[in-house]
Amino acid sequence: MTTQPSRRSLLKAAVTVGAGAAVLPALPAAASSAAALKHPGLLHTQADFDRMRAQVNAGAQPWKAGWDKLVANGRSKSTWKPRPLETVVRGGTGANHVQLAIDVAAAYQNALRWKVSGEKAHGDAARDILNAWSAALKAVTGNADRFLAAGIQGWQLANVGEIMRGYPGFDLDRFKKMMLTVFYPLNDQFLKGHNDACITNYWANWDLCAMASILAIGILCDDQAKVDQAVVYFKQGKGNGAIMNAVPFLHPGGLGQWQESGRDQGHASLGIGLMGVLCEMAWNQGIDLYGYADNRFMKGAQYVAKYNLGETVPFTTYKWGTGQNCAPREQTEVAAAGRGANDPIWAVLHNHYGVRRGLAVPYLEAYSKRLAPEGGGGDYGGAKYDHLGFGTLTFTRATAAGGGGLLPTGVSRTFESVNYPKTYIQAAGRIGATALTLRIVPGLSDAKGYSFVDSEGRYLRHKDFLVRFDANDGTALFKRDATFHARQGTADGSVRLESANYPGRFIRHRDNVLRLDKAEDTTLFRADSSFRPAT
Repeated sequence: MTTQPSRRSLLKAAVTVGAGAAVLPALPAAASSAAALKHPGLLHTQADFDRMRAQVNAGAQPWKAGWDKLVANGRSKSTWKPRPLETVVRGGTGANHVQLAIDVAAAYQNALRWKVSGEKAHGDAARDILNAWSAALKAVTGNADRFLAAGIQGWQLANVGEIMRGYPGFDLDRFKKMMLTVFYPLNDQFLKGHNDACITNYWANWDLCAMASILAIGILCDDQAKVDQAVVYFKQGKGNGAIMNAVPFLHPGGLGQWQESGRDQGHASLGIGLMGVLCEMAWNQGIDLYGYADNRFMKGAQYVAKYNLGETVPFTTYKWGTGQNCAPREQTEVAAAGRGANDPIWAVLHNHYGVRRGLAVPYLEAYSKRLAPEGGGGDYGGAKYDHLGFGTLTFTRATAAGGGGLLPTGVSRTFESVNYPKTYIQAAGRIGATALTLRIVPGLSDAKGYSFVDSEGRYLRHKDFLVRFDANDGTALFKRDATFHARQGTADGSVRLESANYPGRFIRHRDNVLRLDKAEDTTLFRADSSFRPAT
């Protein structure tokens, strides 16, 4: 059993550090281990639901327009009656999978209406749909397309189950059993065997729906091994859904050629939507797949968006193998088929890269605005249920001057370590139980960033990669050193502060000191660099 150091001993140790640097106490050894999975923690967190409710109740746009789009959808009615099946078939004789897809859309839409409005009738409707299917469904089958049904409806169902976790009368245990025994085995089988075909035979979206389902089921069922399986495959998998294969070529202008762009644009957009789902669910567990490999997914999404908005994009000849023997094939140009597809997948991407991260993503932004307010299942044609949709309502984050709106300016806040609660940045660079109040102002060197001022007028800045408080000497260097861009932190309402003049370096605590360290793709680094502002 690990003995925790006392708060007094930690503070005593902290004050022995020189006054020039702001420091934090040493963390308990257990803090470096994987944290428990968060709930609700798939596409939406409780903070997301709180934001939706507040904005809709205030009549704020575009949330109200997104809400109206949801209410107008026939599948969101609380009178919806489920039509469960014992066997779902996709592909071949007796195909009936659309029946499941429509019921999942109805469950999701009613769950959203309940979370935002609090209307019990909608919560009951979502619960009853899930309970009916978990009581009836025994198998998903058909030809190779069965893997698509298990993947697409798998991640969608898991998301609705996560929203309804704890709802009176919802049989979560039976629902989990269905996800683990009906959906996961097909997801796992596909990623490991690819239906006995050449590893490159299946397009990116096949891998991606299986990965999304595995990740969602892992989080729903508190199964870290399944979460790890999806994350590792995203980074290192051999199939076309792994990030380095899904975006095989990089082009000038921040564009990444998407694996299915030479096939048709409907499937290219499907893959982008599925990877967006995967990345958002991972993000809500503190795993940054969005930014992996220097934002490679962002570059692929920008490429697909740009072409589908009517602009030209470069194309490198794409070669791959098909069938069991990897018969060679190639594509020499981007496909025009399906160009301009209107799928409700862009709001989540623009709001992550453009708003959370404050990055320039003009094509994601343009597509998001073009489709706003996003609808969902049933709004884009009779058989279009590949995406849950309603991203304008669920993913829109307020933008404001500075850092994508993650922090207000002109107000004062304290900053608490996320993974060492009740420990704050204090005056003269020290830390302690009495928090220092910092006024948040537009960045000295970049008004889209932030600077932080203590009661004596000194600025939080970095010097020699240590964080400290100094008086503004008026130099351009000081202004850059004292300017930070806010990024989403690991906990609801928390932020990470990225240096304006050293992009990729964040304020984090390490060895009792606040430093400006180069970002690491680890849960520990993200926790060490996350701080919760509070009044």
